[in-house]
Amino acid sequence: MVLIAGGLAIFVGAVVQGGVGFGLGLVAAPVLTMLGPDLMPGAIQVVNMTLPLFTLATEWRRVDWRGVGFAVLGRLPGSGLGAVIVVYVSIYNRSILVAVMVLIAVALTARSISVPRNGVTITSAGFVAGVTGTATGIGGPPIALVYQNAKGPQIRATLAMFFFLSAAQSLVVLAMVGELPADALRLGATMIVPMLLGFLVSGPLRRYLDGGKVRVAVLVVAAASAVGLIAQNVLTQVTQGG
Repeated sequence: MVLIAGGLAIFVGAVVQGGVGFGLGLVAAPVLTMLGPDLMPGAIQVVNMTLPLFTLATEWRRVDWRGVGFAVLGRLPGSGLGAVIVVYVSIYNRSILVAVMVLIAVALTARSISVPRNGVTITSAGFVAGVTGTATGIGGPPIALVYQNAKGPQIRATLAMFFFLSAAQSLVVLAMVGELPADALRLGATMIVPMLLGFLVSGPLRRYLDGGKVRVAVLVVAAASAVGLIAQNVLTQVTQGG
């Protein structure tokens, strides 16, 4: 069940991220957390680190290196705080945190809030991404929000470089605090296959994607997954309590 449903979520997330630059965690993290909460966020970080390499292979020349530098600078302390959350917050509460972060990201993305792109905003976005990315596997929305007005290739390339460095950092941090079980790495490695298929599908579709319709569909799927995750955890708590 985990492999089938999780693989489908990763496939859809990879199609979205391959087309617009982010979305893998937004779509897949709630599903994987629902199916295997004890394997998160390590499992999705393996995929988060691998997918950007395919984007960078073709669009690395469009990376905004200055922006990546500011973002990583902010992410360093953010990932430390995220690790504290992983260590001291229960799996149940982390699952709720994943769902809440998805709903917040959906709300911000839906409103298309205009954020100026400068050193302060990029560093701040990197900090928030560090906290949420390390704790939940969802670190894309803060950076994507800052870069939303950039051109498509620059968005994809810059986010890809940031995601690669971020995921590698999170895996190291999770391993250092003892929150990276071998099963999480194995599941993440298994998810690389549907991830690759999703990325390959995104290529031909990229130039034809209707941003409005695709965007709405992604937001609906992400929000539905988050609500489902909350409902599942509440039901589990009620059942155990009874």
